[in-house]
Formats: sequence, structure tokens, C-alpha cells
Amino acid sequence: MAAFRFLRFFRFQLHLPMTRALPRTNFHSSRLIRFLADLSMVDAVEPGNAFAEKLGLWVDFTDAITLSAVHNTNAAGPTDASAGMPSLAGVAIADELNRIRTRLENSITKSGSASAGGTRIAFPAPVLELPMDLTAAYTPYRRYHAAHQRDMDLSIPPLRANVRQALTSASPALKKLAALDAALDGILSDREEKLLAKLPLLFKSRFVQLFKAHQQRLSDTGQADNPAVWMHAGGWLARFCSDLQAVLLAELDLRLQPALGLIEAFNQEIEDRHE
Repeated sequence: MAAFRFLRFFRFQLHLPMTRALPRTNFHSSRLIRFLADLSMVDAVEPGNAFAEKLGLWVDFTDAITLSAVHNTNAAGPTDASAGMPSLAGVAIADELNRIRTRLENSITKSGSASAGGTRIAFPAPVLELPMDLTAAYTPYRRYHAAHQRDMDLSIPPLRANVRQALTSASPALKKLAALDAALDGILSDREEKLLAKLPLLFKSRFVQLFKAHQQRLSDTGQADNPAVWMHAGGWLARFCSDLQAVLLAELDLRLQPALGLIEAFNQEIEDRHE
């Protein structure tokens, strides 16, 4: 059951080119994929066994042997005699996750507007001029997105490793689960990193889409364009900036899912011990 709870959270969908209570989420969806699907940037996730089937395409024969060996490892063994230690470890790793999540969320939301100042990753100053070179105008936003991805890359893998270490020390069953996570991480991390690295380029289509829709509305109404109002409420560029912040928060949520799943399994085992 612990492995199933973890895999429910390990749900990076293969369609790409939170609360503090460690939420239970749908196995067949992710906030990121739902958001991109709503913007018609990727296909919606189909139900059934699609996730397992596509995950299988990522796992070759050697990887399957590795996962099988971990899965077949005997989890029997003594539980830590100190009943308080696992509980304390659970609090510590949950606190670490909340601290890292809050810092990364604040970095995105506080820099997620052109008026924000004093943030480490500065939001790009919008180009408010015509005619607009869409490629040149989007480049700063691509770099901004990539900078936040690097920030996540520096913070989340060490967190996940610390969570695995806490599980390893808690019980034989959780030690097996940590080993499964480490094996999956080793198998899938490179491919996942390459897919996520495409998001800043993929999101350019949203930038272009909103600008062209803005131009079409002006043409339909016979109005002249005014770059000075692009960042006003309801303006096309203000909407893009809001979407960019939303996709970054959704990506953060996705990247945290494996650690969240491990912590949920950890907490469930502690609860089971006390029943």
C-alpha cells in the first residue's frame, strides 16, 4: 500500500513535448497538464491505463530489472525501537518541504508582475512598443521561466533525497519505498528534465496567441493599438504574465509530488503504528 500511495503522487504525464495538508490528488491528472490543456497547448489526459502504458515506454529492459529487484526486496525486519524518533523525523521533513515550497512559491508570486521589485529573479520589463518582434519580445520571459526552473532544480532534488533518508531510517517497508523512489528517480529524471526544459519554449505559443487575439479584437472594432494599456487589468500582456505565473506554480506543484507522496506514506505508517 505504501508503494501505491507513492506512485499515486509520482504522476508526471507524458503528454508534454497546495495546500499544507499534503493533498490527495487524482492519479490521472496533474495541475500542470490540466492548465496547459485548458490553454489548448497539450492534449487532455485520457483515462484508463494510459499513464502506465506511457510510463512503460520510458523503462527499458535494464530499468525493469532494477525496479523488479527493488520491488522483490524482503521488507521484513525490526522497526526502530525508539517510537518517538520516526514521528520527529516526519515533522522535520514536513517542515523542510513547507519551507522550500513557501520560498519557491514566494519567489514566483512576488516576482510575477512587472511592478514587483526587490526579488532575486526579476520579472522582465515588458516591451511596450510597436511594431513588435514577437521572438525578441518573448525572449526575456523564456529566460525568466528558465531561471525559476533552475531555482527548483537546486532545491527540490536535495529535499527529495532527505525525505528518502528519513524513510530509510523509519521502517523496513518505508526503506523499500525509498529505494523504489531512488530507482525511479534515476530512471526517469533525465527524460523528465528534458521535457520540463521545453516548457519555456512551449509557452511562447501562448504569448503569440494572446497578442494575435488582441490585434484581431482591435481590427474587429476599428480601434488603434495603445501599448501603454497592455499591462492594465484585462490587457493581453497582463493576462500573459498571470498565465506565466500560473504555469510556474503548476510546475512547482508537479516537481514536489514525489516528495509529497513519500511524506504521506511516512505519516500513514506512523498513524498505523499508533492505532
